[in-house]
This record gives sequence, C-alpha cells and structure tokens, in this order.
Amino acid sequence: MTRSIVIHGHFYQPPRDDPRTGIIPAETNAAPYHDWNARIDHECYAPVSRSLRSISFDFGPTLFEWMEREAPETYAAVLAADRASGNAVAMPYHHVILPLSPRRDKTTEVRWGIADFRRRFGREPEGMWLPETAVDHETLDVLAEEGIRFTILAPHQVNGAPPGGLPGWHRTAGDRRIAIFVYDGPLSHGVAFGPLVNDAAQWVDRLTSAPADLVSIATDGETYGHHHKGGVVTLARVLETLAQRNDVRVENYASFLARRPPEAEVSIVSPSSWSCPHGVERWRAECGCRAAPERATQQRWRAPLRAALDWLSAEVRGRFGSESRALPTALENQLLRMFTSCGWFFDDIAGIESVIVLRSAARAIELAGPSPEQARLEAGLLERLALAPSNDPSVGSGRELYLQRVKA
Repeated sequence: MTRSIVIHGHFYQPPRDDPRTGIIPAETNAAPYHDWNARIDHECYAPVSRSLRSISFDFGPTLFEWMEREAPETYAAVLAADRASGNAVAMPYHHVILPLSPRRDKTTEVRWGIADFRRRFGREPEGMWLPETAVDHETLDVLAEEGIRFTILAPHQVNGAPPGGLPGWHRTAGDRRIAIFVYDGPLSHGVAFGPLVNDAAQWVDRLTSAPADLVSIATDGETYGHHHKGGVVTLARVLETLAQRNDVRVENYASFLARRPPEAEVSIVSPSSWSCPHGVERWRAECGCRAAPERATQQRWRAPLRAALDWLSAEVRGRFGSESRALPTALENQLLRMFTSCGWFFDDIAGIESVIVLRSAARAIELAGPSPEQARLEAGLLERLALAPSNDPSVGSGRELYLQRVKA
C-alpha cells in the first residue's frame, strides 16, 4: 500500500512592532540583524520557502504582515508555494490561547484569520492551526461554525483516535462536525528536539517503517534553520528522498481528507494544548512549566498579568457597550493582541514577550477615550500589575516593568 506523509510547519513570531508606530525597535541580541524577524527570515523563512510546495504550513498573520513589508521576496515565495500546492493552512489572527478567550473573541480571531488568509492566498482555507494547538469544545464549535473543515492536534489531546493515523470526526456542542488530525507525537518530537532534524536517512526510515495509512508530523516551522542550523538542508533531503519512492505519497491534510474522510468519531481533552501537560495553565497560572526548567524560577506573575489584562479588556468593552458604540477596529486589535500567548509562555514577566503584550495594553488605553478615562484605566492596570512579581529583584513587579520599559 502507498502510505501518505504530511509534514506540517507552524511559522510564527510575536508582533514585535511598537503598536504606536508600527516599527520594530532594534533588538540588539539579534545582531547582526536589526531584529529577530529579520534574523529568522535569513536563517529559516527564506531558505525553507523552497520546500513549502511539499509540506503543509501555516504562517501567523502578524508575521505575514511584517514579511509582506520587510521581506517581500520571501513573502512572494510563500504565496507561490500555495498556488502550486494548496498546502497553506489558516491560523487565528493573533497567537492567543483560544480556550481562555470568551466566545466573542474566539469568533473574531477566527474570522479575522480567515479574512487574512483569503486576502493573501485568494481562496478559502479548509483547515486552521490553533496556537499552541490549544483547544476546548467551544473553540472547535467556532471553527466549524465559520466553515473550517479540519484542525491538527497532539496525541494526548484526542480520545479514541482511529488507528493508522486516520482522522476522526468531532461532533461539537453546537451539533456541527469538524475533522481532527492527530500528528505522530514521538516522531514530531524527534524532529523538533531530537536527532532526526540532523539525520535525513533516519528521519525517512521513521516516516516509512511504521505501519500506518497516514504519518503526519507537526513542529514549529522555525525548527528548520533557526532552532537547528542544518534543519533546512535536512528537510530538503528528506523530501527529495521521499519523492523518489513509489510507496509513499507526500501531500497535505486537505487532499488526504478529500480522499479519505473520517469514518469514526473522536472526543477531545478540553482544555488542552501541545506544550503544557496541565491543559492551558501555562498561560494563566504557576503550573510549573518553564522554558528553562533547570532554573528555579517562580511563575506567580502569570495569574496577575492575565487578570490585569482581562480587567482592562472588560473595562474598555463595557464602556463602549454602555454607550451603545461599536468598538473601533484599531482598538479591538490591541485588546486582542495583548493576549498574545508568548507573554505567558516563558519564565519571567520581565522578558521581551511580556513587554510586547503590555505595549498593546498601553496602546489600547490610549485609544480608549479622553485623558481622564485613560488615567483611570492605567491606574487600574498598574494596581493589578503590582501583584505580578518578577524573578529579577531589579525589576520588581509588572507595575515597574510597565512604567520603565513600556511607558518610558
């Protein structure tokens, strides 16, 4: 039998630009490049674009926005790859943890993501990658309601997955249906964190030796060239080797789904994600997950940071609602963008990722109304950020971080 192979890359960077100016401040640790987007484009996005005609991929809309302006050759190559293959998958507009968002925001993120995909690729998306593969029942219902036919999850997120790598149908709470693909966990881990990304022969052997109708892997796209210097070359060699074989078919999820629709139903672990064994606690609590587990850092700052931004969002939306006024798109964009998942993923609130979300909070306050209202909102935000302690005594808390690195 001919087996199908799908290799998916999730390409994303947080929105590094100053929301007031749209310009990315110089990031000295990205030298010799101006910023990390430029550096990663050189290491990963530009060289890997030559392989995108053979792999499934998604690009975060905020990364695409930067790429369209600052890396037009790479941007054109990505679009051309999809025209030739149909390999692109959509993503919600911002990289937020959808299970932690109210349905209103889930719907907006999905609709904006679909609209962005349509504008860039000139077609409707069939699938959607979820940030951190974070999922709950309501998220899947929103995807299905908006016309998304499939998504991709980790093995531990799905109950009753069919054997052989086949997809399953999930019946949503709204009595809608969406297909769930489950990527191969050990194989994906071997590429992202293990030896396979540097050993094309072993990677091909693992893809072709296990008995399965479909073998799919999913990793961060930055695995190729940024996280692993030789990853771009290894990926190209794997694809070249597979193309020479007559017992495999390298394709994308949409083409497989059209040929082999699910026959069984599955359920999901709700909420769950691919990068936190505690569900989605990494983005709202001190669950113990950290980027550098060898360092004894606390994450007591995570809950107060989310509570502060939840409060700000509710206050701004409540004011416009009480006055029966529509929320301006530019302001809503910042209210959504300030929940970018990277702000909670790492080990301390003083990291650039948390600064990025606080920049959006500051911009949302500026757009919220006249000066007295801005002062009230900022005072309330600072009061709550004071409860978010940094691991760095020189920083203090989120309050000082906001005043010294966002407002200064």
